[in-house]
Amino acid sequence: MAHIVYILRSKEGHTYVGMTNDLDRRLREHNSGQSNYTRKGTDWDLVYKEEVPTREEARRREKSFKSHAGTEWLQRRGIILL
Repeated sequence: MAHIVYILRSKEGHTYVGMTNDLDRRLREHNSGQSNYTRKGTDWDLVYKEEVPTREEARRREKSFKSHAGTEWLQRRGIILL
């Protein structure tokens, strides 16, 4: 089963990086306040997604996006702005 690494941006400008095997469900959870980490933001929009074949690879990619080098990579591509 494929997994998706994704980045959300809230109306307030917050960003969130996560992974899932069901993106539609996760977006509903984020926007309904069911996720602790995104509860403070509203109107979360998907700004980036990347499909990978395994959960382990998704976890590695998620971790890389949260690193300094990953953040720079995303900034150079205009995906996230700080």
